[in-house]
Amino acid sequence: MRNKRMSICVMTALIAALAIFVATAAADEHSGTWKLNPAKSKYSPGPAPRNLTETIQLDENHYRVEGNGTAGDGNPMHLEFDARFDGKDYPIRGIPWADMQSARWVDARTPQLIQKKGGKVTMTVTCKVSTDGTTRTCTMKGRDQQGRHVNNIIVFNRQ
Repeated sequence: MRNKRMSICVMTALIAALAIFVATAAADEHSGTWKLNPAKSKYSPGPAPRNLTETIQLDENHYRVEGNGTAGDGNPMHLEFDARFDGKDYPIRGIPWADMQSARWVDARTPQLIQKKGGKVTMTVTCKVSTDGTTRTCTMKGRDQQGRHVNNIIVFNRQ
């Protein structure tokens, strides 16, 4: 009986260590500089940004992004946030439909942001990196600042 419990404890520890290793490796694949590929992106309702470059620092506990570009109307855009994967809300700047967001892992390779305005969920953003590490695709689902339904697929290329 004692050996069985010991085996269960060892297996549980190995599974936990593997999960941490996989999350760390996945976070590294998201980190770096990514440039919007407007031709491959789909915006509904739009308009799409003319250009956007994001610098991402992501690890198993922390998600930081700074983005700069030109909005669809020609105005400059800047967004930034620094969130932890702890279920708490953190400020986000430069997004008209959100002032706070929380971060979570959907699975070992997929971070997700839950964006809120005035405490109400407005948008869910889920991102994945291609197996070759050259493309990052983010889906955005929710409502924009005018209350319109949003279903965007945003494609970035690694720089």
